[in-house]
Amino acid sequence: MKQNMNYTMLCDFYELTMANGYFQTGMADQICYFDIFFRNVPDGGGFAIAAGLEQIIDYINSLQFDEEDIAYLRKKGCFSEEFLDYLRAFRFTGDIWAVPEGTPIFPREPILTVRAPAIQAQFIETYLLLCLNHQSLIATKSNRIVRAAQGRPVSEFGSRRAQGADGALLGARASYIAGCAGTACTLADELYGSPAGGTMAHSWVQMFPDEYTAFKTYCQLYPHSATLLVDTYNVLKSGVPNAIRAFQEVLLPQGITECAIRLDSGDLTYLSRKAREMLDAAGLTSCKIVASNSLDEYIIRDLLLQGAKIDSFGVGERLITSKSEPVFGGVYKLAAIEDKDGTILPKIKISANPDKITNPHFKKVYRLFDNESGKAFADLITLWNETVDESAPLELFDPDATWKRSTVTGFTAKELLVPIFQGGRQVYASPSITEMRAYCAGQIDMLWDEVKRFENPHAYYVDLSQKLWDIKQDLLKRKGGR
Repeated sequence: MKQNMNYTMLCDFYELTMANGYFQTGMADQICYFDIFFRNVPDGGGFAIAAGLEQIIDYINSLQFDEEDIAYLRKKGCFSEEFLDYLRAFRFTGDIWAVPEGTPIFPREPILTVRAPAIQAQFIETYLLLCLNHQSLIATKSNRIVRAAQGRPVSEFGSRRAQGADGALLGARASYIAGCAGTACTLADELYGSPAGGTMAHSWVQMFPDEYTAFKTYCQLYPHSATLLVDTYNVLKSGVPNAIRAFQEVLLPQGITECAIRLDSGDLTYLSRKAREMLDAAGLTSCKIVASNSLDEYIIRDLLLQGAKIDSFGVGERLITSKSEPVFGGVYKLAAIEDKDGTILPKIKISANPDKITNPHFKKVYRLFDNESGKAFADLITLWNETVDESAPLELFDPDATWKRSTVTGFTAKELLVPIFQGGRQVYASPSITEMRAYCAGQIDMLWDEVKRFENPHAYYVDLSQKLWDIKQDLLKRKGGR
């Protein structure tokens, strides 16, 4: 068994067989352009959130095959010795552009583009998709839950239900970028800076002779962060009364009024309202009520509509696994190649399923903002060498239609894809996780509320420039026989 984990080998095996084939047929240095995009927003939402770029950067910077990898590949019996020798000096020498983490993204637009020699561009497919698909999924789900909470803090509680250690750690990271207040995962805080916090388990209460002693002891140990779990036995008959007694006897004499109880079962609306009445009657008006127990955006929304007196939420399995729709669906598709004189030749994939027809060529993506409201109203995909004239009317073309849809004026255009690697060298410095989180919140504020609806959101348009639309139509006719 390999002792040192090397993510270079975390790839689909066909990426290696294709690489060997490119090497054997003299195509190793053929410059290719690949796009990552996704086709549908999870949960039928209006937008997704990009996350995972920092892990891609680390991966690209660490790409190399060691002798143990070479020996393993030799045993497979399908790779030439010349190719294996080539892998010893393998490094990424290409270019990458991507949207910053925390950016709202929409179906079928490039969120990452690779320009690199064929072997390199093909080889990195799996890991790039793994990073973006997983973290974008969790970021998207987390933001839905955060928005449902209407300004109340949401903490990620899902480590023990995540799909493996990376699922827990990187899921906690993505959830914080998307707006969660923190995580229960200690290592996610240490590694990525997602603030860790927690309360107690039912076992803490059970370990003591009685509930009151458990609460009192906890308040004595953690007077400035006392959150007591009140549903081990009976919430209203013993849990809340014992919590009130512990707060009054331990915290109030020290002048401490900031405290909390947590509800983890039962009818959360009813229990939170009754608990609020009891706490207020005892003079503990500053005591917060935290709720957990298999929550998601719909349950949280309903609790608040029903008048639940909940101040913050802990959300576990339905967030960290995106239980309602656990696959993001990002894909990695060839968009163009370069010939020997540097001319870019567009490539298209055609399918009987219109959703699987790709947008060809080396491209840029602009986000268009209305000058009057400041809100984003459409994204525009153009050829790499096109610029958008903000002073002139702009024609937008639906990628799937055969007619011009609209002309827009009074807008500002902002490029979304930024350089990450140039000639194999990292040129992008990842912001801190708190900066990503603030950026994400600001970008979402620039979306219309109608796009942010949970059900039947307004369709946000992703259009093609006329030049790109014409190229796509020509390729469809020539390649598809239309």
